[in-house]
Order: sequence, then structure tokens, then C-alpha cells
Amino acid sequence: MTRSVTSFLLAALFMTTTAAAQGAPAAATSDDPFLWLEDVEGPRALEWVTAHNTATLTELGRDPLFATLESQVLAILNSRDRIVYPTVRGAFAYNYWTDAEHPRGYYRRSPLEAYLAGTPTWETVLDIDQLARDEGVPWAFGGIDCLTPEERLCLVALSRGGSDAHEIREFDLVAKKFVDGGFKLPEAKSSSAWVDANSILVSTDWGPGSLTGSGYPRTVKLWRRGTPLASATTVFEADTSDMGAWAGSYETTTGMQAYVSFRPRFFEGKTSLLRGGKLVPIDIPLDADPEFYQDQLVVYVRSPWAVGGKTWPIGAVISIKLDDFLAGKREFTEVVTPTATMTISGLSVTKSALLVSVLDNVEGKLWKFRRDGHRWVKSEVQAPAQGTIGLADLGRNSDRFFFTYSSFLQPTTLYVHEPTGQIREVQRLPAQFDARGLVIEQLHARSADGTQVPYFVVRKKDLPQNAQSPTLLYGYGGFEVSLTSAYSATVGKAWLERGGIYVVANIRGGGEFGPAWHRAAQNENRQRAYDDFAAVARDLVTRGITDAKHLGINGGSNGGLLMGVAMTEHPELYGAVVIDVPLLDMMRYHRLLAGASWMAEYGNPDIPEQRAWIAKYSPYQNVRPGQPYPRALVTTTTRDDRVHPGHARKFTAKLEADGYPVMYYENVEGGHGSGVTPEQRAKMTAVRFTYLWEQLAQKPTP
Repeated sequence: MTRSVTSFLLAALFMTTTAAAQGAPAAATSDDPFLWLEDVEGPRALEWVTAHNTATLTELGRDPLFATLESQVLAILNSRDRIVYPTVRGAFAYNYWTDAEHPRGYYRRSPLEAYLAGTPTWETVLDIDQLARDEGVPWAFGGIDCLTPEERLCLVALSRGGSDAHEIREFDLVAKKFVDGGFKLPEAKSSSAWVDANSILVSTDWGPGSLTGSGYPRTVKLWRRGTPLASATTVFEADTSDMGAWAGSYETTTGMQAYVSFRPRFFEGKTSLLRGGKLVPIDIPLDADPEFYQDQLVVYVRSPWAVGGKTWPIGAVISIKLDDFLAGKREFTEVVTPTATMTISGLSVTKSALLVSVLDNVEGKLWKFRRDGHRWVKSEVQAPAQGTIGLADLGRNSDRFFFTYSSFLQPTTLYVHEPTGQIREVQRLPAQFDARGLVIEQLHARSADGTQVPYFVVRKKDLPQNAQSPTLLYGYGGFEVSLTSAYSATVGKAWLERGGIYVVANIRGGGEFGPAWHRAAQNENRQRAYDDFAAVARDLVTRGITDAKHLGINGGSNGGLLMGVAMTEHPELYGAVVIDVPLLDMMRYHRLLAGASWMAEYGNPDIPEQRAWIAKYSPYQNVRPGQPYPRALVTTTTRDDRVHPGHARKFTAKLEADGYPVMYYENVEGGHGSGVTPEQRAKMTAVRFTYLWEQLAQKPTP
């Protein structure tokens, strides 16, 4: 728990209602002529989707580049030359894998020593493709949570078509089958966590009145084996005005420690440990993140915190003995305080080390802290510089852990850190595109208020400075999400290898420089993120890297909102816009699916003052006739139960109604992504990059 668990929740909260509830449009609040497109599976709406998909695929399919890209990307997605990420459970390394024969994937295992030796012998544990065929349901694997690494009992999540709503079923790793009469939760947006072998905590849709106004479960119950789900006993209940409550647990030396994570608002939470059948709250600021290491409570401070006679600054990591804290003591010890260019991006725990993931000027580092009496002693895990470091697998009862390194040009490499401290390479991904002659630069643009905004540029070292280079600028800028230098085989193959320039903007709203960088573009200050993005676009032109005709932009989800704003505020800056799974109708976003939970990021359109600042940038409301909009590509998925597909549909329809040409593609599966199977993801990638090459007028030969 819990920087890692909190990060998971912040991602997961960008979520879902149940699939059953998804299809109904929210109550109308305006005279919007395109509200009918919010009826996700309504016949009229689906007819509209089918017609647009057909038109888009027909037009792009005429270009030989489309088939070439689709084939190349599919080969990458189906290649066996991929990192085999392990999850160590006892004597085995487990792995989820997809290939041409198993497009929905299968969960498999190999003896750990054989895996570490580079000669794994895999056996199938759960075949999702076979399950989908047997049950006639387009299942997608949603993850697995086991009692402990040595135990055979696990909880498996399965979603229809990749949506976030899922079933949870108990599974036996040894028997390799679902447990007859075991724990099983019906399809909903649920969380579950082991308490012990015979009981779990459950947060789910318990029926009428059991969800918050954001559409999340508000009640966590204790469910004992052999009893009906309806008999589960309540351990926590939030108010309907809160965001929601979730179940979790982590392994200790004596068993599982279950907890409840309650969030009154998106960026505020409280953790309570289940001890002796009762919840014991961890009384720290609502915006702080707790972690538990041996006998220590570790806290990541997000706002200045005056406690124990000292004020700890934003970004500090501090600790205290958990039992002392619960007894009322507040004398914390510093673990680490980042500098102005740093941010703590994650806390994780092994048997004898606290791992701290750091970004320093958007460069990844991994620090290891150990207790020496009352002091914390730091060492750095040795990894290559100027890239991204990620933890791949670790456990609280072992000092062996796996981590990865990659950069825009360096394929991902998996390392194992042994209990002795030795680090060795386990697997290196072979190059999946030709990166010869490419270089990475970090540049800065001056935003409207004078803030220096960093951005990465990946391009040919000897590329002429003639402002004619097709350039793709990617951005996100929200929810404290950081964009870092990481290897993307599909971007490399479909764009960089063909002569395109790739740019990633680290605008405010993200987490690249900690909570303050994020908060600088929240709510009434949201425009700063959009100003930062426009500043990067202008800087690319000023430096002669590209010009507006050859500059395309792309972003998804909150980044899709960024694209919509960029297009409607500064159409003169861009030659192409790819808007993926977007938020666009910001006057109604809080009424669609889980949109109400994001009001801490954007504001509440029902409050006049906040509605005023949202209305200034909401893309759907700011489409105007007679503007020099580039022809946009808008994409979404029918089964997206995080961001309602109605956003993408209505924005497209409004552009068309005002006479603008626009392309639209909606995948039938995939949830809040590009598809479930490799074929679906490859087609979506081919749509995106064929459009970009055609729109930017620098289309290479296939």
C-alpha cells in the first residue's frame, strides 16, 4: 500500500458504473440536439457509429499505408519478442500473455529458477480465450489477487469486452480451475481483498442506494466463506455525497492486513486498518498517502503538514513507528525531502527496504532506504540514466524484486535485484523499430505566465531545419500523471522510423514536478495546462523544428480534452488533431458515468462561478462556425465505462453539423483503451497513424 495503492486508485477512479447502467443516457439538462448519441447501445446511435466507422475505414483503407501499418503493428503485438513480466508466487513465476493463438490471453506459470535462467517452461493456468468460447462472453482478463504468494487461492477479475466493470471469481492455482461454491461477485465496479483464507472484504453495488453520486460503491462489507453474499456484514459506509470506498489488503509476516480506503473526494482519502474486527483509522491529512514498512508508518506529504512541533514540506516522505502513532505520538523522522526539480512518484516495500521511485527533471531514479536504528540510510539502485525506471514485481517477504528501464529509444530491459544486492539483466527487448540516427532532446517553452515548460523531442540528428518535418506532439496534463521517456514500439514503427518527429510535453496538471505542478492547473487554473501546451507548439515552430501545417497533436482521456481545447482555442497552430477516448462536453461530464468524481480536478458545472471558468474552454460548447479547424480524427470505444463515448460522438456530430470535415472511429470493445485483442489494437493504431501521415501531407510510401 500505499503510494502504489493510491496511484492504482487514482487510475482506477477514472472508472465506471456497471455495464448494465452504461447504456442509459443521463437526464437531459439542455436543448442539446445530440443527446441521443449518449444512448450507448441505442439503435439510432449504433447506426450512426456503424456509418462513421465504415466511412473512416473505407477512406483510410484505400491508402496502402493502412494495411502496411496494421500488419506491422500486429506483428509487434503478437511477437514473442516481448518482455515476460513475472509475478513471483512461491516457487513459480506467473505471467499473463497474449499471442496470435490467444488474442484474449492466458495466465501461465514456469518454475522460477527456470525463468531466471532464461529457459522457462510454461504451463497454462487459465485460458481466457477458451473461457470466452465456453461461456459465449467476450471476456478480458482484469487481474488476479492471491491470498499470499504461497497460497493457491486467488480472486480473478473478468470484464466483458475490456470494460472496467467486472466479475470476480475465486480461482485455485493448483487445480487450475474456478472454485466450486467459492467467492463470486456479480458484474459491477467492485473491489475485493483477502482478510484470511475464509473471508474477504468486498466493496460493490449492493443494490438501490448503495452507490455514491459518483457511481462508486460506498459500503464495504466482510464476507465469510460458505455464507450468502447478502449476509455479509458492514464494516464501513460512506455517504452518498462522498466519492466511494474500496477494499484492500497487503501481506505481512503474520498474514494479510486488510484495510478500507475511503475517498470523500478524488484527491482526498483515508485508510483504516481492519484489526480485531474493527477499523482503526490512520489519522493523517486527507491528501497524504500512507505506506507500511515493517513496524513503520510512512507518509508522503502532499501539503505542508505541521505536526509534532515541525512543519513538513510538500513532497516530503516521513515515518514513525505505527504503534506509537496509534498511541497518539507524532514525532516523525525524515526519510527524504525532494529538491525543487524532483518528485516522489511511488513508494514500495520489500522485506528489508523501502523503495522510493523518483523523477528528477523528468528522469527516473530508484532509491532504496533501510532502517539503521532511528535513521534511514539511502542507496541508489544502479540503472541507466535519462530514462524511465519502473517496478515490475516485488513482495513484502522477500528482498528479490524486478524493475525495468526504458527510454524513447532504448527498448525495455527487465532486471532482477537479488537479496544480496546483486543486479542482473533478465531480459532485454530487441529493437522493434530502426532508431539509428535518432536523438532525444529536452527543451523548454515559455508559457503565457512565464513558466518554463519542459518537453522531449525525438528526431533524426541530421534532420534539416526546414520546418517541413511531420511532427506529432503528445500531451496529457492532469490528475498528477507524469509523462516520461519510455519505449513505444508502435510509435517508433509507425512514426519515428518513417521520418516523423515525436514530442512529449510535460505541461502543468501532470505530476512531473510533484503536487504543486499538478495543482497549478486545477479547477479555476485549468487554462494554464492549455496555455502550456500551446506554448510548446509555438516553440516548436519558433525553433524551426516544424510549422503549423506539419504539426499534429494527440492525447487521450483527459488528454483528449486537452486536444479538444487545443483545436477550438488555437486551430491555427495545428495541421492534424487526434482526439482519443475524450472528455469534451464539460457542461455535462459530471452527469455521465463516473464524471462526478472528477469535479476535484475540473470543478462543478452546477455552481455558477465554476461553470463560468469551465464554459470558457469546454470544447463541445466552443465549436464555432467559420473557424480554420484542421480535420480531426476522433476515436472512442463502445464499452468505455470510464469516459462516456457520448463525448466523442457528440463532438463529431456538432463539427459535422457546422460543416467541418471530421473522421470518427469507435471500437466495439476495449473499455477505456484501444481494444481487447491485438487485432483491434493494431487496427486502431493504423487508423491513427494513416490519418496523421495523410493529414500532415508528408505521407511516405509503404
